[in-house]
Amino acid sequence: MAEINVVDQSNNVVHTRVLKDEVFAVDADASLVHRVYSALALAQRAGTRGVKTRAAVSGGGKKPFKQKGTGRARQGSTRATQMRHGGIAHGPKAVEYTTRINRKERQKAMRILLSEAVRNNKLIVVDKLELAEIKTKNFIEIASALSANSALYVLGEKNSQVELSARNIPHTKVVLDRQMNMHDVMKHDFVVLTEAALDKIEGSLS
Repeated sequence: MAEINVVDQSNNVVHTRVLKDEVFAVDADASLVHRVYSALALAQRAGTRGVKTRAAVSGGGKKPFKQKGTGRARQGSTRATQMRHGGIAHGPKAVEYTTRINRKERQKAMRILLSEAVRNNKLIVVDKLELAEIKTKNFIEIASALSANSALYVLGEKNSQVELSARNIPHTKVVLDRQMNMHDVMKHDFVVLTEAALDKIEGSLS
């Protein structure tokens, strides 16, 4: 079983904790991670762009002018594609981009990423993250002490002082355990978990 040092905000070791193998010791599977990540990325696309064809544009039931004698090209509808306010030919249509991924696949992909973070020493567990006031400078000091300037910070419970202090820091994001996703884990160099968040993650992924 993997063990990890739990540190405080000054990066001093508080105690050692055993990690659950079913969450933090999963073998790598690049194909699964790629499939799940691709599905999540596609789900971010709205796919709502679209235009109306001549069949969908309202009006156009009446012939614009008589067939012969005007000197103009014959026209059958004011909603034809060549007419002003007419329909659009061969325009974009709304598309459903989402791909179904099972919950067990999503959970396994997250376990693989967390296991890779443990193997590469990219996972940091702190006993707690607390700030007396909303101050970016104080959060930067914590990040520097942890040597995690590009990190995803995962909290077990809402903490406005921490969240607001970190929101303007580049390459830094603070989320709750239930908000953690693959994109954020892969985007940042480190994953910093509070012990409360670790408890909840082990409970939900094991």
